[in-house]
Amino acid sequence: MSLENSTLVKLNNAGFKQNNKWLVEGVSLTVERGKIVTLIGPNGSGKSTTAKIALGIYKNIEGSVEKYTNKVGYVPQKISIDWTLPIRVNDFMILTDNIREQQINEALSLTGVLHLKNKNLGNLSGGEFQRVLLARAISKKPELLVLDEPVQGVDFTGEIALYQLIKKISEELNCGILLISHDLHTVMSATDHVVCLNGHVCCSGSPTDVAHNHEYKALFGEQASKTLTIYEHKHDHVHTNEGDIKKN
Repeated sequence: MSLENSTLVKLNNAGFKQNNKWLVEGVSLTVERGKIVTLIGPNGSGKSTTAKIALGIYKNIEGSVEKYTNKVGYVPQKISIDWTLPIRVNDFMILTDNIREQQINEALSLTGVLHLKNKNLGNLSGGEFQRVLLARAISKKPELLVLDEPVQGVDFTGEIALYQLIKKISEELNCGILLISHDLHTVMSATDHVVCLNGHVCCSGSPTDVAHNHEYKALFGEQASKTLTIYEHKHDHVHTNEGDIKKN
């Protein structure tokens, strides 16, 4: 497969400065079809800035961005909604874009919330709303999907189920995913490559490699690495799309 066919976006020593202060610098990463790259790091480490560099939102950057697709889906970290308005899920799906009924149904079905199509957004749980946001982002079958903290407002069991869903989306759509997460141990089973940021790249590699890296331990503490070691056991159960646990 040629570079243009497999690589969707590539950052080369990229950085962004605002008011003479670096928000992030020296980031190099590649997102390919069917692969998930996860950015982790403490608050203010440059994760969202890096995602916006990849999306092309920030233009005046250091380094370079090579983008090989315009078919991009995006779930931002924050979205402004007037929850008092009676907006149904179906209305929300077509709010800012022309999406066909079949596309809506397929996307909601893939994310496990087709049955909520006519329900008001204000009546959804945190996990249900995140699934609707995912459905909206994948409705036009993007080649590159950028997800900024897609498990906000979801409990631990729901987080695991959402990350498994994200992996399923990557496989079924054969899209590349750039994922931002605050917690490596919940995402490690669903990601291929991890980039740990703290204003710059502290370390990168497989989830296991990053978990045992001294830079990661310095940022998140020795206990975080021990927790990851415990979490690396082979599960005897799976988490369903609804967040339930079933024994294998």
